[in-house]
Parts: sequence; structure tokens; C-alpha cells
Amino acid sequence: HSPLAFRSSFDCTAPESRGVCVDLFRSSHLCPFCVPADLREIVFIIQSQSNSFHVRQAERRRADLLKQAHGLAEKPPEVLLLHNLSHNEGDWSILPLLKPLLEMFICGVCLLLVDQEWFLGKPLRDEESTIIHHYAFAENPSVFKYPDFAASWALSIPLVVRLANKVREEPLKSDFTIDLKHEVALYIWDDGKGPHLTAVPELCTEPEDSPRARRCATTLSPEPPLCGEPVNTDDIFVAVKTCRKFHKERVPVIKKTWEKDALFLEYYSDHADPSIPTIDLGVPNTERGHCGKTFAILQRFLSSAVPNTKWLLVVDDDTLISLPRLRVLLSCYDPSEPVCLGERYGYGLSQGGYSYITGGGGMVFSREAVVQLLGSGCKCYSNDAPDDMVLGMCLNALGLPVTHSALFHQARPEDYARDFLAHQVPISFHKHWNIDPVAVFHKWLKDDGSTNASDQLNKRTKTEL
Repeated sequence: HSPLAFRSSFDCTAPESRGVCVDLFRSSHLCPFCVPADLREIVFIIQSQSNSFHVRQAERRRADLLKQAHGLAEKPPEVLLLHNLSHNEGDWSILPLLKPLLEMFICGVCLLLVDQEWFLGKPLRDEESTIIHHYAFAENPSVFKYPDFAASWALSIPLVVRLANKVREEPLKSDFTIDLKHEVALYIWDDGKGPHLTAVPELCTEPEDSPRARRCATTLSPEPPLCGEPVNTDDIFVAVKTCRKFHKERVPVIKKTWEKDALFLEYYSDHADPSIPTIDLGVPNTERGHCGKTFAILQRFLSSAVPNTKWLLVVDDDTLISLPRLRVLLSCYDPSEPVCLGERYGYGLSQGGYSYITGGGGMVFSREAVVQLLGSGCKCYSNDAPDDMVLGMCLNALGLPVTHSALFHQARPEDYARDFLAHQVPISFHKHWNIDPVAVFHKWLKDDGSTNASDQLNKRTKTEL
């Protein structure tokens, strides 16, 4: 959870201003001698989620920020948790929340002495145009910079005011929210009429114990929040969606890579092939959507036909995934809660839409989540309806949140900024297009056999949950 800080005014001489914020703004050369006048002129928003694990993480982060502030100011700054700011679950997309946020919190603390629009962060760039960014800047995608949320990002109050007014006067145009950090940057840039992202070297994703982190205002933990032992392999049931035409093309990739790490795994197809083996669920294959197949999988998961496990993982036949890393991640979640975990996308969030787990990166459900989903009477309106979006509509109707993890990926490694992946130990990627999927698995998802998944994560990952 990285704090989103709003900077409103600066006292260029205050000797009592010390610590992180002094380093951030004095060394960033935004002005020759800028330091914060008062921490109360910064509003911190932690991009929290309503799942119980993430609430605990956010509350610890809030307590840590307030503890730091106690030594720097007489009165604490505002430190807000995003999931508490609105009853609208889709407000994780930030932009729809700007106007009420401005009215509720920011104007009470801002002095508006800064009259410039600042958009600050650690920049990411695409090396090639990518589908997850709608092939934006196709001729030269590297010219556009967008913030790495893991390093935190900041907006000046004048920019917040203008954006809030723009959101109020002009409905947000995009139906889909796919990569929020890129889409927020595009909205702020506004076809060149708004500010570009200003790179701030002190906003970092360095491990906090690294010598290079001495001048960083933000860092990442060198260890993930391991919440106990990884869940057992017999706690996870894996369902792979496939079809007859991909039995010889895609299924062998799974067998060469991650199948051996699953204790309970079944392949679901439109054709029963004993050589794999595959199971025909009686749902005809569809070119897209696969809703009928997915709901048949959910029903089978609760039946006596498969082992009774705590977690269900549903993947496509061209999903590459690390099950040992998933077991580590799941140690942080309570399977008695209705947990729906993966890479979160959004549809129509500014118009009261819904969030959903994008299917290609892998969808993880606790048994309780599946029980509530099927118990609600939720069903497909057609076999070829988009399964992930239908599930999102059902979860929204039930009031069950989608829990996001940046470690799941709907696309290939090539589709993400190199610096974004540099501080991750990813759990999944998707698509075999124009890549060698076995080589991709071994480069990005296979852990050294000499150490277990927990050790690998301790060595390489930063807190990305």
C-alpha cells in the first residue's frame, strides 16, 4: 500500500522541518529550497483494500506514518485509508473519488500557497506498445511516463482541484479500468493540456535496508508479509480450462512447467481425452467468454466429485503460474472468508459499475466465496458470456469485494514496464503469443530448486500485496 500524498504549500525556511519530507522536496529540485511548512499540509491516502488482511496492513502503515510524524510536528497529518472513504467499491480507481475527497478532507487543511500543478512519482515507461495500455503512443511508447504506485505518487492541490472539476463536468470516458496507474497518468496529461509526470528520485522502490535507500523518502520492505507457513498443496484445487483444439498445443506446456506442483488438478474441455486426461463438463466450447464452463467448474468444486479443498484456482490453458508462490501468498488470507483474489480490472466504475478478476492471470476463490456465489443464484446469461465479468457482477450484487494482487498478470512479461517487474516476484503471466512459454516460465516463475518458495520471496520480493 503506497501513500498518495497531496502537497499544498511549502515554507522555504522553516528550520524545524526535518526528515523524509525535507529530503523529498529539497533534493528533488522542484524549487531551490522547498521543504514542507507543516505535515498537516500533506494528506496521505493509503491505497487500501477491504479484505481483512489488507485492512491490517493498511492500519499498520497508517500507525507507522503517524509515529514518524509525531517527531516532526505538533499535530499529526491526515492519514486516510482508501477503502474507508466511500461505500462505492469501485472508488479504488481514484478519479471518481477526487471531488468528494476534496470536499470532505483536503480543503480543510490546504493553504493553496502553491499555484502550480504538480504530478510527482517514480516514472515507468513502455518499451513497446502494449494491449494493456490500448496500444497508446504506438509510434514511440517510451515518451509517455506514468507512476509506479509502489513508490507512491503525489498531486498538488491545484491539480486536484482542476481534476475534481473536470470529473464533475465531463463524465469519465473509458468503460474499462485495466492498468490504473497508466490510465490516471493519461487523464492528468489530458492530450498534452495537463502536466506530465515529474520524476522524483526520492520516491523509490529500493529495499529499505539497501545502501541506495539512504536518500529515499519511500522504500519497500525487503521481505513480504509472510503470514505463517505456505498453505499445503492439498488445500488448493486447480481447474484448467481448455478445449480440443489446444490439447496438443497448450496442455503440453503446462505439463512441462507447473503441473507437477499441483496435487489436485483437472483439465476441463469440450472433449474427453484420456491421454491427458481431460473431463468433458457437457458445456460446448465457445470461441470466447467461457462462462458456462466456468460455472460448471464452480459447481463441480462444491460436489463430491473432487477433493474437499479450501481454495479453488481457475486458469486458462495458456496461463503460466507459480503454485509455490501462490501457496505463500495464500498464507495471508483466511479461507473461511469469501476471498476472491487476482488481478483486478474494472468496468464502468465511474457510473456505478463493478470490479472483476481478469481471468487470464488466474482467479482464486475461497470455498466460502464459491458457496456464496452459487447460493446467490448467480448464473450465466449465455455460455459464451465473459466469465470473469459475470462473476464480477455477481460479487458486486453480493457486496463481496475483489481483492487485488499486482503479482498476477493478464498479459506477457513483455507487456509490462521493465522497472515495474524489477521489484516483483510474480505469480502468473498469460498468453503464449510471440513467446516461448516454457522459457518465460523458467525465467520469471520457476524458483531455484535448492530453496523453497518462502526463501525465494525473502531474497527477492518487496511488499507488493
